[in-house]
Amino acid sequence: MKTEIHPAYVDCTVTCSCGNTFTTHSTKSELHVELCNNCHPFFTGKQKLVDTGGRVERFQRRYAKTAARARKA
Repeated sequence: MKTEIHPAYVDCTVTCSCGNTFTTHSTKSELHVELCNNCHPFFTGKQKLVDTGGRVERFQRRYAKTAARARKA
């Protein structure tokens, strides 16, 4: 491996928009993020299923049609 071609791997302070900060290792000394594990809906349990464009209802209608055909056959 070639020497001195890799960036420095330093301690990094990560700051979230919610105010949470933590340290990790990165090639940058500071990172600013919009979401972290304290404010992300998936980790906080406040996640909602968003039905974009009626996809769930459309799937249920199609499934109901195929299930009805299968029962008739």
